[in-house]
Amino acid sequence: MLLLIVGLALFLGTHAFTMARGPRAALIERVGEGPYRIGYSLVALLGLVLTGIGYGQYRAHGMIEVWSPPVWTRHLALLLVLLAFVSFVAAYLPGRIKARLKHPMLLGVKIWATAHLLANGDLGSIVLFGAILAWAVMARISAKRRDEVRPHGGPLAGPVAAPAGWRNDALAVVIGVAAWFVFARVLHPWLIGVAVWPGQA
Repeated sequence: MLLLIVGLALFLGTHAFTMARGPRAALIERVGEGPYRIGYSLVALLGLVLTGIGYGQYRAHGMIEVWSPPVWTRHLALLLVLLAFVSFVAAYLPGRIKARLKHPMLLGVKIWATAHLLANGDLGSIVLFGAILAWAVMARISAKRRDEVRPHGGPLAGPVAAPAGWRNDALAVVIGVAAWFVFARVLHPWLIGVAVWPGQA
């Protein structure tokens, strides 16, 4: 559990630091844009690796059950993760979905974390997905505050949908559904060791 917490602190800590615009700007001015990006990436990657290893060790040495989620929460989680995948893809395909959601990547993270909190009642999962959810909520609040004011102080208009918005929206849905199906049906049990597709052992 300790390794999991250290990994989360490094991974989410680096991401949370980007919300502190003043200290971030001061650090970039002191060390330079390139070294900052390299250092940021290395620390975040180290945190991600430690989080994965720590969570795997925690699961291997016996999970600590806090509550027992009913079966229906797993089915709900599967559907919620589908919405999260579509949101993830929409973040890279400017269209009406992205314009409507404004920050689809962060929304996707919040949906994904919430889904896993619903389906997992053990302490390690609560710590892992609860921390990620808390970070995503704070990041969305920070992004909203930045969206409300232009650099010169004027109000910001909302994101504008691309001219090919409907095509990109269709692509986001198709790619998101396909990626969700492959991950849930094949990759999740292979990478995570947990079957989530109905009927899988």
